[in-house]
Amino acid sequence: MSSPPILGGASLFTGFTKLCKGLAVVLVTGHILVQILPPAVNYLALIPARTIPFVWNLITAGYIEQSIYGVVASTLCLLIMGKLLEPVWGSKEFLKFIFIVNFLISICVFITAISLYYITRQENYLYMPISGFQGILAGFLVGIKQIIPDQELSLLRIKAKWFPSFMLLIAIAISFFTAESAAYLPTLIFGTYMSWIYLRYFQRKPETKLRGDPSDDFAFSSFFPESFRSIIDPIASIFHRMLCGRFETSTEAHGDTLGDASLPGSDPIEATRRRERGARALEERLATAPSAEELKKDALENV
Repeated sequence: MSSPPILGGASLFTGFTKLCKGLAVVLVTGHILVQILPPAVNYLALIPARTIPFVWNLITAGYIEQSIYGVVASTLCLLIMGKLLEPVWGSKEFLKFIFIVNFLISICVFITAISLYYITRQENYLYMPISGFQGILAGFLVGIKQIIPDQELSLLRIKAKWFPSFMLLIAIAISFFTAESAAYLPTLIFGTYMSWIYLRYFQRKPETKLRGDPSDDFAFSSFFPESFRSIIDPIASIFHRMLCGRFETSTEAHGDTLGDASLPGSDPIEATRRRERGARALEERLATAPSAEELKKDALENV
């Protein structure tokens, strides 16, 4: 039995959270600021040659949209995806996710730009102003993939577990036809990967006091078609041991096991429960949203 589609009907533009509305105001304010004071881009956007001493642009760049199309798209996506993720994660964790992933994206983009400059000696990599919320939005897609992987987008009939992969595929395809791809493609790629790293290994579960999502359904190979996984899994396992082997050793040393049984949250069972909670939260949110018929009836009564 297939899961009901998500983000469809009248519920698409209702039920936004206060935190997401506040973040939307930040994005709109940042856009207005750089339109009124264009030189502000030099201080708020990520320009690798000026990151030192302007180190704060590692934080501010993610919240500055330079185009009207960017701010409209980012604001709408923030509101829509935020109302799915924030009820499941909680407001504090939702805000923490945005801050950490945004900072990690900026660090990775900065290192990539500097590396490309030394390889190619092209100064445009040093002075291109990079900014925008698209990296965080890519991370939101990874979060949706984690909590409701089998839900479908009502418009395209694509399961949520394929949202990040589908987005990156389109972005990479477009990059072959536009010269501006250097300003957004690294941000999308690092946004996807850094958010997966955070959710896979570091996100704390308040109910279990443990971290991460070790389920096979959220493994790195789950971003790729089934036919590629036999190749990707052995490679990914090497990085898995490098990244969390020390953490796992520390966990065992502190006695986070009970006999031969793992504590709740340290195995895929807890990840499955979290996805079930995400699906329930989504169903409750959709159930409380007014239907199209109700909205039409209210409009007729007001007339």
